[in-house]
This record gives sequence, structure tokens and C-alpha cells, in this order.
Amino acid sequence: MANHRINLTLVLTGGGALAAYQVGFLRCLARHRPDLQISVFTGVSAGAFNAAYLASHRGRFADAVEDLVHLWQDLTIDQVFRIDTWSLARQLVGWGLRLSTGASMGLGEAKALVDTTPLRALFRRNLSPGNGILEGLRENLAKDRVKALAVTGTNYATGQSVTWVQGRDIATWDRPHRRSVHTEITVDHILASCALPLLFPAVKVENTWYGDGGIRQAAPLSPALHLGAQRILAINTRYQKSMREADIPAVPGYPPPAQVLGIMLNAVFLDVLDQDVKQLERTNRLIRLLPDPKPEGLRPVNIFLLRPSRDLGRLAGEFEKSLPKTFRFLGRGLGTHRTASPDWLSMVLFDPRYLRTLIEIGEADAEQQMEGIEELLRE
Repeated sequence: MANHRINLTLVLTGGGALAAYQVGFLRCLARHRPDLQISVFTGVSAGAFNAAYLASHRGRFADAVEDLVHLWQDLTIDQVFRIDTWSLARQLVGWGLRLSTGASMGLGEAKALVDTTPLRALFRRNLSPGNGILEGLRENLAKDRVKALAVTGTNYATGQSVTWVQGRDIATWDRPHRRSVHTEITVDHILASCALPLLFPAVKVENTWYGDGGIRQAAPLSPALHLGAQRILAINTRYQKSMREADIPAVPGYPPPAQVLGIMLNAVFLDVLDQDVKQLERTNRLIRLLPDPKPEGLRPVNIFLLRPSRDLGRLAGEFEKSLPKTFRFLGRGLGTHRTASPDWLSMVLFDPRYLRTLIEIGEADAEQQMEGIEELLRE
């Protein structure tokens, strides 16, 4: 069923491998609305890749989603970073020597724990086979199929959250700790947004080094709102525990590094979306109480938030044994096998079986929530 543009914005958050869950949601949505037109795409970290892929695709929404599904279903960890023993050992030994000698041996700068050269190649193949420019996005903007794509990175020099925006009739915004830049988005911008701190190397964009956009993005809905969103579809990959589940310890005794890392990464990349959605809903209620005509610029923004029905971090523990031996050895050194919910592992578990399971869960969850989604699309 074809439909006309409804000024819909898609907000895709980060989470590394967990972004496969987003793809499952999109697959269900495409089955119900194969010709859906999305005006604005915003993404951060792995969500930035998904957003850029959809915004750049020249086919129907259903075709774009199905191509994205096939990409994620076949993704392996060696397509994201180098996992051969020599590469991992070289990176770890280098870090160890720098830490033990105070960087006094002239070893150069410590950039990251893994080499993400394969990820760059993957992005080039699927986003820009030519010169790094997203030619499909250019074309879709020119044909008025898309209004804007917004991708967020963190400026390591200033600590600012920077949102790069490419689109038509765009008004930029500036705040002390977050700002926007109207530019032509390239593969480098997407890579920068995906650069998990310390694990992945920073990416140079316009003479400045950037890392994962989720680090300082305190308001994930901000780009969508600044770009004029009227209806927002947002996907969070964070499972919302019940009170009973929340009180159950994930690890006995002293917490291993993997447990601490998981809590930190969840706080940085996943928890803030919930807070922002609650703030938007409170603001909507206040705006609706105001008499008409409402002050200029004030408008309620309808939002639908989808979240997993299962704990995707806990699920990752079931697939830990399928990791390459060397990387599994390193993970266990951090204690991934000691925690019942290895959330850190879930973000780097680019294993086809795990990714396909995430897609299936996302698709099933969306089907269960389709009535609410359709209500948003009909309003």
C-alpha cells in the first residue's frame, strides 16, 4: 500500500551489534508499509550506518530494508575488525608496553585496541563504492525522496557532540556542548560516529579527530526535533527490566571488568534515549494544555518507542562460544563468562547466528506493537 509523505522521522541509536535488532523492526515495518516514505533519518554509532544506508538507497523502502537485512544476516566479526592472532597481539602488546613504560620507548600513540580497516571497506562497498560520497543520498535529496540525514559524532578535541546534517532547507543549531554542521556526509562521518571509545580508533574529519557519537549525546531526539519532526519512530536496543529482574545481581562477588564496562556502555549509549523520550512526553502534555493559538514554534511531537522484549545482553552469553578463539580468550580475560548479562560482549558480538536472532526478535517485537505503530502513522 503506497502512502504519501507524513513527515516521519526515524531515530536509530547505537549499540554495535545490537543494531541488528533495529533491522528486524524495519523488516516488519516494511512488510506492512512497503512504500513508506521517511522524511528524516537520524543515527548514532551503528544506528548511523543503518540510517545512512536507508537514506541512500535508491529503491523502495521495502527493497532498502531487505538489502539491509541481508547485509546484517551475513556479517561476521572479521568484517568489522581484524581478529587474526598477530593483529590482536600486536595491538595488546603495544598497549601493555606503553602502560608499563610510561610511553617512554618511542612507540608512538596508542590509538585503539583493534584495527577497523575491514569496517571501512565494508562501509565503502555498501555506502559509497566510489569516492566516499553518499551518491544515493545526493540523488534522493534532489528527487525530494528524503529531506535530511543527520549523523552524530563526538569531537575528541573539544568534547562537543557534533551532528552532521545533509539535507534541504536545514537550519543549524548550536549549544555549549552540542552543535550541528551542515555538510556533505561521507563514509568518514559514518565511521567516526561508529568509533567505540578506545576499542575502535578515532576518525579524522575535517582536521579533527572524532569518536562514537553516543559518548556525549545527552539528547538523542534533539536532531530530529531541530529538523522539524512531527512524528518519530525510535528504536532502543536496551531491554527494560521489571523491578524483580532489576534486583537480581548479574555477577556474584567482585565485578569483573566486563560487568563494569557493560554498565558504562549502557549508560552512555542506551539509557539516555529513555530519559529523552520521557522528557518529550512531559513537554507534549504541557503543550496540549496551552490554549490555542499556541506560541510560535511550540508543537506536540508524537513518538513511538520500540524496545526489546528480551534481554539482548543476557542472550549474548549464549553465543559467546561461537566467537573466534583469540577474541573469546580476550573476552574471558575481561570476565564475560562470569556475568549473567555480558552487555559489553553484546555490542561486539558480530556473529551471524546472534545477529539473525536479534533480527528475528526485532521483527517479532514490532509485529506485537504494530497497532501502536500504525496509530502513529495514521495520525
